[in-house]
Amino acid sequence: MPIRRRMLLSYTVMMLVSVLSILALLLTVAIAITGDWTGVRNLFDKQYALKPISIEEQNAFDEVRYLAKKTPDRLHDTELLSGLDVRLPSVQSGLIVREGDRILYATPALGMIATEVELPAYEMVNINVRGTWSADDRFFTYVKFDFLFPNQTPGSIYIVKQVSPYGEMTSEWFPAMIALLLILPLLVNGLLNYYVSRSIVNPLKELKRATDQIREGDLAFEVRKGSRDEIGQLFHSFEEMRRRLEQSVGLQLQYEENRKELLSNISHDLKTPITTIKGYVEGIRDGVANTPDKLDVYLSTIYSKAVAMDRLIDELFLFSKLDLGKVPFNFEKVNIGRYMEDLVEELEMDLAERGISIRYLPPHDGPLYAKVDRDKLKRAMFNITDNSVKYMDKPHKEILISMSARKRDEILVEVEDNGPGIEAEAVPHIFERFYRAEQSRSLQTGGSGLGLAIVKQIIHEHGGNIRATSREGEGTTISFTLKRMEGEMDS
Repeated sequence: MPIRRRMLLSYTVMMLVSVLSILALLLTVAIAITGDWTGVRNLFDKQYALKPISIEEQNAFDEVRYLAKKTPDRLHDTELLSGLDVRLPSVQSGLIVREGDRILYATPALGMIATEVELPAYEMVNINVRGTWSADDRFFTYVKFDFLFPNQTPGSIYIVKQVSPYGEMTSEWFPAMIALLLILPLLVNGLLNYYVSRSIVNPLKELKRATDQIREGDLAFEVRKGSRDEIGQLFHSFEEMRRRLEQSVGLQLQYEENRKELLSNISHDLKTPITTIKGYVEGIRDGVANTPDKLDVYLSTIYSKAVAMDRLIDELFLFSKLDLGKVPFNFEKVNIGRYMEDLVEELEMDLAERGISIRYLPPHDGPLYAKVDRDKLKRAMFNITDNSVKYMDKPHKEILISMSARKRDEILVEVEDNGPGIEAEAVPHIFERFYRAEQSRSLQTGGSGLGLAIVKQIIHEHGGNIRATSREGEGTTISFTLKRMEGEMDS
């Protein structure tokens, strides 16, 4: 339940309880003062059956009962009965004398009630001597005594009192009812406060504990959503923030670890050529290269090391920009088959001079189109072929490039060589930066360790995936996918 609705409901309940308590209090006071209420009778029969009349009325009843026992004939004396009737303390009390089915006397204040209402039946044994009855929306309580006149006619005397069904009970229980009506709002208010506290304050305390944990640097916990209201939505947002913060901190730590590793690898890869260059320069200065041939060898070595360092720095710079997403890609729709044909022609002459043949197998599915960045994809293909060339050890060296439509929306490109292959445990790591399957880490043979890492970044920017399979002694195949596009535009 939303908090706003919950608060509105609690205040509404509190107002209703307060209003009803005030009304009940006023009603209780009115009944206690007036002793008058009409409506319900049976609920209070037992109350008045136990105590139907007052002490004064009981005394008057005892006198009439004495006459009925000793001298029942005197009950025919109307003046005598009127005198006894006057002694009843309340104007709402009355005396009724019955002989057979005939009313001998009835208090005038009772009106026609004595003749119109069926009075309790005659009982010689006088068992049910107390009770109540109602007539004309009025409630009465009575005591009676049954006897026999001298002529053996059944007779009955009644002391009747008109009462409120609530009046006496209200007067008796008035202090307790007042206390209950005062305590009830406090009790309801306490229950509502407990409910609000449990559903609002406790979750806020839980959030405070969570923020304290985050302040202390502890992100390895979970904030559980307990409800579907605003508090639950807050918990969900807080948990989402914690997860993202945990990921951000983890990524930051990973970046820091990568930075340290990068510096270590750069230092290692630059130290060796710099040391070589330094040694050859010192040899020249010391006159070790004392012939033109030696000097030419020294200078050629220094130049090759400088070129390797320049290439390393260039690849490192490109990889860093790709890793930070700061390299712009100019994508366009390209006939990828024709693009690969042009690329193979460009590579063919250079590789032929090194004794390596390169072949291209066009797709069987007809022209295929892809959305690519021409320059970046060219760099990726050059890096893949360059990586293959470095390790080739067979007399007949060959690179095969093939292409096919893998799915309706994908193009599969495969670059296969017949080199020495890669050890199975090394294959999953060849796309990691600064990883070399050749443990010597030579810049001449092992490369910078960034070439295939750059390829992976470029292919991912194209929305594709890349993988490698290798068979030791037979060769390696690097496969990647490009997003296929429909169309017949000639590129």
